[in-house]
Amino acid sequence: MIGRLNHVAIAVRDLGAATAVYRDTLGAKVSLPQQEPTHGVTVVFVELPNTKIELLEPLGETSPIAKFLERNVDGGIHHVCYEVDDIIAARDRLVAKGARVLGSGEPRIGAHGKPVLFLHPKDFLGTLVELEQV
Repeated sequence: MIGRLNHVAIAVRDLGAATAVYRDTLGAKVSLPQQEPTHGVTVVFVELPNTKIELLEPLGETSPIAKFLERNVDGGIHHVCYEVDDIIAARDRLVAKGARVLGSGEPRIGAHGKPVLFLHPKDFLGTLVELEQV
């Protein structure tokens, strides 16, 4: 059901400093910062040959990333994102198998302009999982 790994998201306190590590130290190509107010984040995408790294900085005090950084002072991996062909079919199959979808259960438009859903980390080995329709 799941396809390729779309990205690994890393929560950071300082997006500029994190971007510099990937761009200047590791030599990666990085996007310009992009504010996503509906998700409460500013993102930068690090482009790799086989996937992406998504650097997430909180956008406001109520951001889910701000809450994550309260618990994880140094930041760290926030979620992994897998591609699916049909997000509704994937959601329905997962729910039928007992997985919990976060929020309303309806897909929202993510940072790539495509429908996304998040799955409860307790159902996936302690890892927050994002599904993105491709």
